[in-house]
Amino acid sequence: MDEVTRGARAVVLCPDIRRFTYDLDAEERLAEAQGLALAIGVEIQHSAVLPIRQMQPNTLFGSGQVENIAVWCEQYECELVIVDGALSPIQQRNLEDRLKRKVIDRTGLILEIFGERAATAEGRLQVELAHLDYQQSRLVRSWTHLERQRGGFGFLGGPGETQIEADRRMIRQRMGRLRRELEQVRKTRTLHRERRGRAPWPVIALVGYTNAGKSTLFNRLTGADVMAEDLLFATLDPTMRAISLPGVEKAILSDTVGFISDLPTQLVAAFRATLEEVTGADIICHVRDMASPAHAAQRKQVLDVLADLDVVDAETGTSDIPILEVWNKADLIGEDRLNELREAASGHDAVLVSAVSGSGVDDFAAKIADMLTVQASEVTVTLSASDGRRLAWLHAHGDVISEEDAGEGEDGPLRRLTVRLNPKELGQYSTI
Repeated sequence: MDEVTRGARAVVLCPDIRRFTYDLDAEERLAEAQGLALAIGVEIQHSAVLPIRQMQPNTLFGSGQVENIAVWCEQYECELVIVDGALSPIQQRNLEDRLKRKVIDRTGLILEIFGERAATAEGRLQVELAHLDYQQSRLVRSWTHLERQRGGFGFLGGPGETQIEADRRMIRQRMGRLRRELEQVRKTRTLHRERRGRAPWPVIALVGYTNAGKSTLFNRLTGADVMAEDLLFATLDPTMRAISLPGVEKAILSDTVGFISDLPTQLVAAFRATLEEVTGADIICHVRDMASPAHAAQRKQVLDVLADLDVVDAETGTSDIPILEVWNKADLIGEDRLNELREAASGHDAVLVSAVSGSGVDDFAAKIADMLTVQASEVTVTLSASDGRRLAWLHAHGDVISEEDAGEGEDGPLRRLTVRLNPKELGQYSTI
């Protein structure tokens, strides 16, 4: 995103519609909207919650509220208005006409962030598809597609962008090509996941609300250098690294995109392939920001998304994949509440950590290892001493408890091993 846009002065508005039911209260939603704006370098000059008794079809806000917004724009010299809600194309256009300012809604803002942050070819394809889907509803006779040479997808405009005029048919054709490319990416990802499934290494997926500290925890466990900042959506593309755990020679840790309330439907569909990494995991670690006053509502949002992916049963809240809650940001919590959380964590399937300071991370690693090995069983295997391939595999991937001579066989000396293997390793051994 260009430097001019990064310095854009903005008013951030949170509509609080009376007939709607929200998971977060108005002030928490406003704080989240400010976080989204800061994530793309906007300078917030003023922010406000605006109660709405009756939604106006032309502008969403009442005429008096629109006048107040215009005054704020003049008073704080703002060139951008951010509305933390969904605006229809007509509402967006009318507000821009009356305010003489650029107006973007929550979907446009999140797409702008995703456009800036997507690093992989897959991520860029997904963002462009979501962007076109969003833009398609805002066309009349022509459309403006700002080709992304750097930064976001041009909701806020700026130099370094090429304007291309086309019609709806061209958009549909482009979206069709993107979907075909993404389908190929999905097939490739499925093949990779199947290949990992054939490998003996378990997969651990980190999920959680955006800015819960997943990437910081990922870096702490792997020694990697994944972008980890105090920003919403700092991570968009899935990152995987090998880690070792107590009693587990190797496991694959996956860092995923953060979840958020009211994620635009275009992005839920577009990023489904990315989130499908979660469905192939052996353990899901739900990282929660326990220092946030909205942590309970954020937990619900994450579980709702997991239910959409058929990972969690929407009615019972249960899952076939074990889920461990990681209560993060202990370093930001007062001692009294910290003691309460420690006591509560011991009675739940949870562990209290600070990814920043490292406290509790060793306990977290041990907990994962216990979960991975709890289903392990001891098996006794008798092999020819000359069967070096199977012997080496058992030593490399299993926990060899004992090994002894077992007499002579048709092909020479035999070796008897007692090995602890989890179900995945046992199934893998049977195919060797």
